[in-house]
Amino acid sequence: MSRRPKAAPGARPGSFRRTSQGGRPPARFSRNEGDETAILYGWHPVVEALRNPNRAIRRLLATENSARRLAEELGALDLDPEIVRPDDINRLLEPDAVHQGLYLEAEPLPSPTLETLSGDRIVLALDQITDPHNVGAIVRSAAAFDVEAIVTTARHSPAATGVLAKAASGGLEHVPFMVVRNLADTLIGLGERGFLRIGLDSSGTAGLDQLPLRRPVILVLGSEGKGLRQRTRECCDFIGRLDMPGEIKSLNVSNAAAIALYAVSRALAD
Repeated sequence: MSRRPKAAPGARPGSFRRTSQGGRPPARFSRNEGDETAILYGWHPVVEALRNPNRAIRRLLATENSARRLAEELGALDLDPEIVRPDDINRLLEPDAVHQGLYLEAEPLPSPTLETLSGDRIVLALDQITDPHNVGAIVRSAAAFDVEAIVTTARHSPAATGVLAKAASGGLEHVPFMVVRNLADTLIGLGERGFLRIGLDSSGTAGLDQLPLRRPVILVLGSEGKGLRQRTRECCDFIGRLDMPGEIKSLNVSNAAAIALYAVSRALAD
């Protein structure tokens, strides 16, 4: 059951406020590029963030139509949206961003640690996957398969915001990121905690369905071009592959992630 946002004191259910007459903001919009603010835009990312009790919202901008739709979907909000025109949101985003009249600034979500991972559900690790569209698609699949967390590196990885959040289509609210300095050290630490570490690569020594899968397990995906780094491979217990009958034997990393999560989930459920 989703959380229904509470009304602010004195607010009418389904109400929203204008920032100035005509729906224009009272001052020029701007945001700091160097801070840790999570930028979310588009219907699904923003609505899922507003439903998430763990997401601290700083600012919400909406066009009149989108604010009305929000009121119908969620009722009164703790933070009334500032009513703006589409171009006001356009100026805050990269060209061609599809914001659907919604823009939100929020605090980053809490992150799990090596010690707090339960291992009851699959954990996913990304070895320097840099394309935010791919990572966002992976997050969406991870949310669908109830992944406990996604481990990623502080460098050579996109931030959980903007394009990535839009591609994740709300998945960021359901799968936390665990950002680490060194992926190999983290895999070693998880191995010491009993995690089975499965690397996924087209050159794997066995099909994923042939591996002795068990909980707790972490599935490690390599970058779009280079795949798993050598040090990452050395820290895995097995390197598995997806066996496909067609002429093309490799997939986009986000597609491979979805198939691998399905295969591992089915194996663990048996």
